[in-house]
Parts: sequence; structure tokens; C-alpha cells
Amino acid sequence: MADMTQNAVLQPAAPLQHTVADTVRVEGHGLMSGDKAQLLIQPAEENHGIVFERIDLDPPVRIPALVDQCIDLPRRSTVALGDVRIETIEHCMAALAGLGVDNALLQIDAGELPLGDGSAEPFTSAIEAVGLRMQDTERSAIRVMEPIVIEEDGAMIAAFPMPHPALHVVYELDYGDASDRIPQQAWGFRMSREGFCADVASARTFALEEEAAALHAVGQCTHLTPSDILVIGDDGPIDNAWRFDDEPVRHKVLDMIGDLYLAGAPIHGRIVASRSGHALNRKMAAALREQAGRIARSAASPGLSLDIRAIQKIMPHRYPMLLVDRVLEIDGDERAVGIKNVTINEPFFGGHYPKTPIMPGVLIVEAMAQLGGLLLSQRLETTGKIAVLLSLDKVKLRHPVTPGDQLTLEARTIRSTSRMATLEGRAFVGETPAAEATIRFMMVDAEK
Repeated sequence: MADMTQNAVLQPAAPLQHTVADTVRVEGHGLMSGDKAQLLIQPAEENHGIVFERIDLDPPVRIPALVDQCIDLPRRSTVALGDVRIETIEHCMAALAGLGVDNALLQIDAGELPLGDGSAEPFTSAIEAVGLRMQDTERSAIRVMEPIVIEEDGAMIAAFPMPHPALHVVYELDYGDASDRIPQQAWGFRMSREGFCADVASARTFALEEEAAALHAVGQCTHLTPSDILVIGDDGPIDNAWRFDDEPVRHKVLDMIGDLYLAGAPIHGRIVASRSGHALNRKMAAALREQAGRIARSAASPGLSLDIRAIQKIMPHRYPMLLVDRVLEIDGDERAVGIKNVTINEPFFGGHYPKTPIMPGVLIVEAMAQLGGLLLSQRLETTGKIAVLLSLDKVKLRHPVTPGDQLTLEARTIRSTSRMATLEGRAFVGETPAAEATIRFMMVDAEK
């Protein structure tokens, strides 16, 4: 089970953002599918981020390179939007992170990126051939302020603060019963452009001989031979040779750098991992991204606040259906944060459930909707009107809410007119997401 004690903050870093100076072209076959693919890495404007685009589809589909867009597939990292996937992105993401590329549009004409030799070098070499262009906006970095520890099934990844704005990675590789072929290895790396190109980029993906055979048996990687990538037999690489004595652990560091870049910004902190793979790396990226957003929200200007008396002047709800105790801040008509203190005296706990009291999910959603109504009441054109719930979409209940919890509510405006509005609602218990939903309202006159 994951243990997350974390605190990260999105902070400006001294360097400026960069994009590629010209179009970068990388061609080859995908690792799993063997399909031929052409990748074009295009320059992008400031604050664009890293975005993939499937240009073989009509219309083309763009997918941000963010952990929120990832799906779980074995042995690789994949972003998806609906049924559209772009697979095996980690080596390219590592190259972009290692070279310091902040903004790029990556156009691909297939569902999987080219493998090349199984390292990041095909991407770094192609990018270095055209160079980078400095932009006018400062980069942002996710700086780890307090430890994060995630453990699952004997694997671990942790993040710790660093006194300097840099990424320092330490990885321990332990192949257990196969340690006679891949000895236990540990390696540390401090991120720099020169160090990445010299010590990390050329480390290739690898597999034990039986792992490669199992992939061939299910029709994957059938276009590859041991001379194309590292396949480890009893006497070491088959029809191949090590580039480094500790090439496997270096490739694990490469993978981790690529996966962590899915947080959406460079990481400043010390990352320590043991037996961590793509899935656990991405969980760390998600934890860092989530905490960066939370700390950024808490650091924002407090703005307008409302106590219960002010809330009652706006809302028609009364006991037991008034579910917002205080509004901590309202940022114009764009965002509001409020709280609901949950006690054992709530009337619904008597029947939901007597021995295991849990706040009904529908009431958590109702509390988010009420905060949304309070936010919409700040618009001049809706003064004297009431926001009536019209529909709900993308409702997710993520964590139980029990007596003694304080429910932190957040509402953000997506679209709003004098008659209709769409908001994004979220609820948290401490740092843990409890619920989320997209909520639509109709504005009606108060006397109706």
C-alpha cells in the first residue's frame, strides 16, 4: 500500500524555457508493435509544455505528456485520450528532460514511438543536431519540500528535499533470482545536460532471455533480435556487448527520468528508488504533481471569505441541507474554496451506516454544488438568482468521508453565462481527494 507523506511546491527556476530550434525527425520501428513510425519534434510556444499528436488520424488527436493522461500497460509508459494511444514514450521523455526541452509538439504517424537502439540517444542526437532555442519565460520546477514515500510489492520510490535546485537520482537494481546474470547494482546521478548525454542517454533497455521469449510468444517484439537490444543470457548479452558495466541500472535511471517528466515540469529534489518500474515511477510523478497544485492553491491570495451568516444570506438552504460551513476564499467568479465540518451529529449518519458511518457520496457532491452556487453568486449578472443543479458528469468518489473529517471543497468555473454555468468541483479530506465532478447549473430568479 502506498504511504504518501508529501509536500511539493511549484516554483520558478532561474533558467528560461527552451524549445527545439527546428523540426527534429526520428524514424524507426516501435518496441512492442514493430510498426514503422516517424516522429517529428516541432518547436512550440512558451508554456506549451510537451504535447503528442497522432497525425495519422483524421482529425489529428493531441495528448498532453502528463501523468493524468497515462494508462497502465506493462513494460512501458503510454498516454491515451479515449481509444487513442501513444506508447513507449519514456525514452523520448527522458531525452527532453535531460536536454531541458520545456515546450514541443511531438507529431507521430503511428501508435508507438520509434525504439531505435532502445536508449534515449536517437532522440538526444537528433535534438542536438538542430539545437535548442531559448525563450523569454522562466521555467517552473516542482520542488520537493517534505519527504514522499511510495511502496508496493517490495518496490519503493521516495522523494526528499534538496538544498539546491537540482534533480539527484539514486537507483538500486535487484533482479533477485536472476542476480547471477544481472548483478545487484546501485548508481547515482545528478541531472545536467552534459552528464545526461554522456552517462545516461546511451543506456539501452534490456530483458532476460526468458522474458524476451515470453514477449515473442504473445506476438510482441517479434521484429527484434538480441543484436538489436540487450537480451541477457547465462553469459551476459547475447550477440551484443555492454556499453557500461552497469548499463541496466543506468537504463533504469533513464526510465525514471522520463517517467518523472510526466509531472509536467522538472523535479528539484532527491529521488531514491529500489526495484521501481514505470508504474511506480508514474505514481511518484502524480504525487509530485498533485502536491505542487495543492501547495500552489494554498499559497494563493486569500481573497473574499464568507462565514455562515453571509452564506445564509445568499443560499436558500437550511438545516439539514446547508452543507457549506465557511468559504475560505473566493477569487472573483473563477474559483472558490470552502469547508464542511463533518460530525457524528449529522442526521444521515443514523442510517448510513449505524455501525460504519460514512457520508453519502451524493451529499459530498451536493456540498460541491452548493459551493459552486456561492461562487456563481459573485457574478454581477446573476445577482438575485439561484444556481439550480441541472446535471452531473464525470462523478468520481475516491475516498470515504467519516465523522471528524473536515471536507475541503473547491469549485472552478469552466463556462458561465447569465443563464447557464459549468463548474469543476473537487473535495478533499486533508490532502486526499475524496470526490470530483463536472456540475452544470441553470440560473433562476430567487422568488421562483
